[in-house]
Amino acid sequence: MIALSLAEIAAVVGGQTHDIPDPSVQVTGPVVRDSREVEPGSLFAAFAGEHVDGHDFAAAVVEAGAVAVLASRPVGVPAIVVADVQTALGALARHVVARLGATLVALTGSAGKTSTKDLLAQVLRNKAPTVFTPGSLNNEIGLPLTALSATEETKFLVLEMGARGIGHIRYLTGLTPPKVGLVLNVGTAHIGEFGGREQIAQAKGELVEALPAAADGGTAVLNADDPLVRAMASRTKAKVILFGESGEADVRAENVRLTDSGQPSFRLHTPSGASDVTMRLYGEHHVSNALAAAAVAHELGMSAEEIAIALSEAGTLSRWRMEVTERPDGVTIVNDAYNANPESMRAALRALAAMGKGRRTWAVLGKMAELGDEALAEHDAVGRLAVRLNVSKLVAVGGREASWLQLGAYNEGSWGEESVHVSDAQAAVDLVRSELRPGDVVLVKASRSVGLESVATALLETGAEGEVAAR
Repeated sequence: MIALSLAEIAAVVGGQTHDIPDPSVQVTGPVVRDSREVEPGSLFAAFAGEHVDGHDFAAAVVEAGAVAVLASRPVGVPAIVVADVQTALGALARHVVARLGATLVALTGSAGKTSTKDLLAQVLRNKAPTVFTPGSLNNEIGLPLTALSATEETKFLVLEMGARGIGHIRYLTGLTPPKVGLVLNVGTAHIGEFGGREQIAQAKGELVEALPAAADGGTAVLNADDPLVRAMASRTKAKVILFGESGEADVRAENVRLTDSGQPSFRLHTPSGASDVTMRLYGEHHVSNALAAAAVAHELGMSAEEIAIALSEAGTLSRWRMEVTERPDGVTIVNDAYNANPESMRAALRALAAMGKGRRTWAVLGKMAELGDEALAEHDAVGRLAVRLNVSKLVAVGGREASWLQLGAYNEGSWGEESVHVSDAQAAVDLVRSELRPGDVVLVKASRSVGLESVATALLETGAEGEVAAR
């Protein structure tokens, strides 16, 4: 964080200083909420959670070098006491962002947010110092913590924004007002909470409503291939840039194909030129993510060639998102178990089919959460798609939703042992281990709550003939 004195922080957040001998002492380290991340000069934000109360670690973090604690009650060590720690954290982020000279880019969407954010960050940091959301810390706590990690040297601040209801993104943009807003898509993720795709579009569009006018540098980057996103152009006074495979897109892809290993390759077209891209990531769905990142980067001054080189070099930064690892025996494990919704599930299955040409393919799939009344139909559809893509074996893991996956596959014509329903992750591991052959490709994917990353981890631990894999 940019250096601020404890007195200035207290004034910004409306707090009272307690047990602080010298309020002029500055916070020079990161603002953190995890006591294990404290460094000398840190400010520790103490949140009272359901199982752990950060206030209980106050003495330990100060001993570890924290300058003070941002707390909701006195803790016996230097502290700034506020009525609500989350509100105070947001106010501090808003203050710091206002002092930065960085260009703030915010992005949202139903699917692909984290992958696109990681791509964009890798492209932009080739141009100038860039700070971006780690993993998927895109809520009312994670977002201000990311913003507070920026320094005077930061030129681009890339923030992922999530939403579980109307008004969430409006709140986040109030904490960190963006200059560039990127909307990827409107899908069915969290549709059970929103009530419908139109409501999701209403919530995601709050991002473009928060942008400054075009005359003041505001830019809305919208997906030309998604009608609900494209319609958001009417909700903003910012300049509108379209990306996609549509011929009307300002930044578009032509000659899209997949390499033999399932990695996308295409010709990138921008208003200032064109260049070829071959990505290290897997799956055709990354083409849209790459175009979104390219559109933002082009608006921020990068050439088509610079963008293409950066996209071709970019890798996976966040865990359990299409992590591809080959075991010593030639079995390939694709760990995409961080989360799942119908759009990302279909994309992952298509990537599996592309990677598995001439090889046996396995889809170890679990529940997609928060689909509401659409849950049965969506799980059934994913099971059917696995059959249409000629996935060799579907392993549906878990309870009711998994049974719907298996039923969809059965109704599409997957009989015998081509699809199977197992009760839990360990049963899936036992089944797959017993039948894997060298050269097989295994996709593991489900919503985060299912915890199927344990399946991928277990399958990677054992290579050929039961020996521990080297990586």
